[in-house]
Amino acid sequence: MHQKSLVELATDLRSGVCSSEELTRACLQRIAGHDPRLNSFVTVTGSQALAAAQAADAAIKAGNAGPLTGIPFAHKDIFCTNGVKTSCGSRMLDNFIAPYDATVTEKMHEAGAVMIGKTNMDEFAMGSSNETSFYGPVKNPWDETTVPGGSSGGSAAAVAARLVPASTGTDTGGSIRQPAALCGITGLKPTYGRVSRYGMIAFASSLDQAGPFTRSAEDAAVMLGAMAGFDPRDSTSVDRPVDDYTAQLNAPLQGLRIGLPGEYFGDGLDAGVGDAVSAAIAEFTKLGATVTDITLPNTHLSVPAYYVVAPAECSSNLSRFDGVRFGHRAGNPQDLTDLYTRSRGEGFGDEVKRRILVGTYVLSAGYYDAYYLKAQQARHLIRDDFMQAFKQVDVIMGPTAPSVAFKLGEKADDPVSMYLSDIYTIAVNLAGLPAMSIPAGFSNGMPVGLHMVGNYFEESRLLNAGHCYQQVSDWHTRTPQGFE
Repeated sequence: MHQKSLVELATDLRSGVCSSEELTRACLQRIAGHDPRLNSFVTVTGSQALAAAQAADAAIKAGNAGPLTGIPFAHKDIFCTNGVKTSCGSRMLDNFIAPYDATVTEKMHEAGAVMIGKTNMDEFAMGSSNETSFYGPVKNPWDETTVPGGSSGGSAAAVAARLVPASTGTDTGGSIRQPAALCGITGLKPTYGRVSRYGMIAFASSLDQAGPFTRSAEDAAVMLGAMAGFDPRDSTSVDRPVDDYTAQLNAPLQGLRIGLPGEYFGDGLDAGVGDAVSAAIAEFTKLGATVTDITLPNTHLSVPAYYVVAPAECSSNLSRFDGVRFGHRAGNPQDLTDLYTRSRGEGFGDEVKRRILVGTYVLSAGYYDAYYLKAQQARHLIRDDFMQAFKQVDVIMGPTAPSVAFKLGEKADDPVSMYLSDIYTIAVNLAGLPAMSIPAGFSNGMPVGLHMVGNYFEESRLLNAGHCYQQVSDWHTRTPQGFE
């Protein structure tokens, strides 16, 4: 069962080939057998999952099944889950039991999906390798000496290792797409505001967006259909009807206009990654697409702009974690200042502290105009580049990451090198556009991701392109050795 896609499993459940309880038990067994090697889960909710599976089986029997009814999935440990620990991969929230459900959690429950556990992640979603977690690094199932990417590395590794058919993630600067690429699976970041952020613990509020990890574009379409929608509890949620993302999956790609930015194929791109991406794009031309060279001239501003905007918002969002209301509290404080200082010093890891310090600095008097305001101006230039490009093309393609998965610890002492892992994905978050990564081959035995960017609310176009490519390729069906 673990080799079947989400769509195939849903068909099996509705036709009685297997039950949700059987499927859930199979996933729990695989997690118990394989996850000690990977460390992809923080919490496994076995008894709760089995109860939900039994309820799903009853719904199926009564004829009330939807496309996700009875399907097990893993939740990134950044989404609040009523009665279950929500840690954000941090010591600060190691003892936090969420008293309510995030909107995404609610929607997955309403769709009948079975939450099987909470996945490991970079602390407060700050990282590109899943090495900043309080619970230790996640390992890439393709090579356990390498990183799975971050910050949603646990969710990506769990799907790649066939522990679950699908999982949720969040993407602030590439945290769905980069781990999807490094782990050889499909990851989708929707348009900003398409999926509610209510109950998703904030890192950078103007950048964060939730999305699905799956094996295929078809599975991602089903997941996004359940996750998306307007939420009055989220002021950034867009009041717009949710598309049927499966309706256009098989539409022919004849006439699809693909743009290739020269900035994404220059210095810094690993040759093997570039070759795999070029081969994938050649397949799209065989399917009827046309390719045009384009330019995104302000791409070079994306990393510096992001690492001003994101830390500034993180500094504000994480100020609530002070040892008073919830989270880690230092023992025997001498006074309030001592409580604040030691609680935050003990509760946050080095990368989170680094970003809080940078963010506080760029927001401080005398530096706001010089740094934060300039970064926001650069952000507008980046968005304008995309808008000009979309006058000529329908989809922008390129590599998701500049290299395949790197070794654990390789970039741990070099933050700038680590930040450059997201060089091709960050601009999309600054502009608020939808984008996805799909498996596009291998380099030195490790997966390569193809990055596709669409115009606002054109997730259906991306999913259609990804699905058609996956009908003529089998990269998305490959399983890491030892996890077959």
